[in-house]
This record gives sequence, structure tokens and C-alpha cells, in this order.
Amino acid sequence: MNQLFKYFFIVGLLLLEIQHSVFADEKQKISIVFLSQEKQVPAALSNLDAFVQHKGLKGAEMAVADNNTTGQFTGQNFELKHVIIPLGESVLAAFKRHASDSDLFVVNVSDNQLLKLADLDEAKTKLIFDGVSRADELRNEFCRHNVLHMLPSRAMRADALAQYMLKKRWQKWFLVVGPTKDDKRFAQALHRAAERFGMDIVAEKQWLHTYDARRTAQSDVPVFTQDVSEYDVLVVADEQGLFGEYFSYRTWLPRLVIGTQGLVATAWHRTHEQWGAVQMQNRFKDYAGRWMEEEDYGAYLAVRAIGEAATRTQSNKISDLKAYLLSDQLALQGYKGRPLSFRRWNGQLRQPVLLAAARSLVAVAPLDGFLHPKTELDSLGYDQPETRCHLGE
Repeated sequence: MNQLFKYFFIVGLLLLEIQHSVFADEKQKISIVFLSQEKQVPAALSNLDAFVQHKGLKGAEMAVADNNTTGQFTGQNFELKHVIIPLGESVLAAFKRHASDSDLFVVNVSDNQLLKLADLDEAKTKLIFDGVSRADELRNEFCRHNVLHMLPSRAMRADALAQYMLKKRWQKWFLVVGPTKDDKRFAQALHRAAERFGMDIVAEKQWLHTYDARRTAQSDVPVFTQDVSEYDVLVVADEQGLFGEYFSYRTWLPRLVIGTQGLVATAWHRTHEQWGAVQMQNRFKDYAGRWMEEEDYGAYLAVRAIGEAATRTQSNKISDLKAYLLSDQLALQGYKGRPLSFRRWNGQLRQPVLLAAARSLVAVAPLDGFLHPKTELDSLGYDQPETRCHLGE
């Protein structure tokens, strides 16, 4: 009797092993490519914040691990391949080489490269998740049907700041614009937000100093701001961080600084701890050995969105995943108090925008009182009636 029991027990174990092996082989595979190009270290970067190459990669890796935790129960396996393109090498050539690896790409490249990449014949049937761009034009006249944008646009950021300034009744702005094209683009977004929310830009000046601002800020900033007497806040458009940090505490009049420095509008910030964000911050810091940056958050959301779509549809087909991602069914967890979803008309991920100072979270936009017929999240950035993109809906 004992021998018979032992026989059936061994047979049972063998059958379980065979079943496990078959199921493992039959797991549905979802492949994702993270594509990033190396970046030159900006000359003016503060020594307090170490430069991080390939921002986003660690966020994508952590999201794949999260996806596979769920995949153990849904019979799915998520794989991430990272492609790092050296400086000077072609982004387009790299994409072509790896086009057969997956239909799903999370990319960290410049705006111009993203547009050229999306227009490749090899990319027409792919779904590209833009993890870094802020460009409003990529959500409007230059939008592409195969690109989804993960981070808030410049217009969304400017609207978030304007909502808070309106609530505080700080309606007179002194706008200081840096020398780069991106600075001018953010200034355009600020002009749009000011008009939209009834702000008054009482003065606008361009910062053209080419010498070391750190050595001369104490004397030059007061002189630069002395001739503007009536304003509530000084608004800075300095995306690279060449000079904006030196305006706080140095203006002729005692005024707050907002914009790209001072009080900033961002997708993610190290001071954010609500709605489960503190667990997310700690997990990322343990994994990557540093704080989560916006680009890490964008890549994390991209891969988690793919995981959510694959889990819900039980499919790895690009058509099924895209249809779900652009549907009203998507409710992506973003640790910001509201479910996130994509705008069908331009591929932008609608999401709350954090308003943060260096060491504190000040507010989360949209603020109470800013209403919208569909969702208050669409009070930030270009709404459907304003869009110059026509992807559908």
C-alpha cells in the first residue's frame, strides 16, 4: 500500500512539473524596447544635482518588474530591451536595426529626432511612447498617430502655474525669458496661460548675459529687475537652468519666483508623498540609488500602461493594446490621486501636475474650482476644441 501511494505521489509530481513547464512555455510574451541617446553634459548644470545619463531606463525596468508580478497570474511575460545610442550616431539607423524586436518603443530622444523617427516607414505600425518631450507642437500641428506623450506639455505646466497664481490672486507677472528656443517656447505657453486665466504680464525682459551668472547675480539681478515696479510674481522661462536659480532673494523688490525655477510645475518631484507616492519614491531609490526624475516617471508610466492594456485585453497585438489605451476604460495608476488616461485627439496622457518648491509640495493642479464638462484634468493644456491635432474623436 505504501509503495502504491509512493508511486502515485511521484507520478503526481511529474504531472505537475510537466504542466508547469507547458504553461511556462505558453506564456504570452510582450516585448518592449527602451531607446535612448546619450546626452552631452550641460555646462551650466549645478554641482548639487549630478547629471544622469539615460533618465527613464530605471523607471522602465522597475515597471517591467511590476508588470511581471501581475503576469505570473495572467500568463504573460514582459521583456525589456534597452538600446543606448552613442553621441553622434544616428537615432533613425538604430531604430531601423531594432524595429523587428518589438512593436512597442519607449523613447528618450530630442523632439526633432522623435518626429523623424515617427515618420519612418518602419515606425508606421509601431506604438511609440515619448517619455521626455514637453513640446506643444508635437501635440498639435506635428502630432503623429503612432506617438503617445507621457509627460505634461509646456501648456499643461503653464496652466497649472496660472491656476495657482489666480487662486492666490497674484495676477501681475514680470516675465524673464532665457536665450534658448525652448525658453521662448515655454514663454509662449506662459503667454497663452496668462490670457486664458486673466493674468497680466506687466513686463517682459530677456536675459542675455553671457558671463557667469553665479559671480554677478548679486549685482546684476537687482539692476535687471529695478525698473519694474508693479508685479506680484517674477516668472522665469529658463529650461536649461542657466540663470533662473539666481533670481530668488536677489530681485529689487521682494517677490516670489515661479516657472522653471522657484515654484515649478512638474510631473514628478522628490517631495511628493501622497496617494502611495512615498512607497514609489522609496522603491525607486532602493532600486536606482537616486531620486526618481520626471523622465523615470514618464518611462515607468509608459511600461505600466502597456502592462495594464495587455492584462485587460489578454493580448499582445498592437491594435488591441492601442485601442484599449485610447479608450475610456483605461484608468492608469499614477500615484497622484486620480486615474490617468490618454487624450484621443493628440495622444497626451492627462494627469495632475505637481507644483513644487525645492523641499516641499505646494499644490496639485487642477485646483478645486477649475471645472470641465468631461474631466478637470482637461483644464490643463490644449483641450479638444483648441487642438490643431486630428488623430480622432
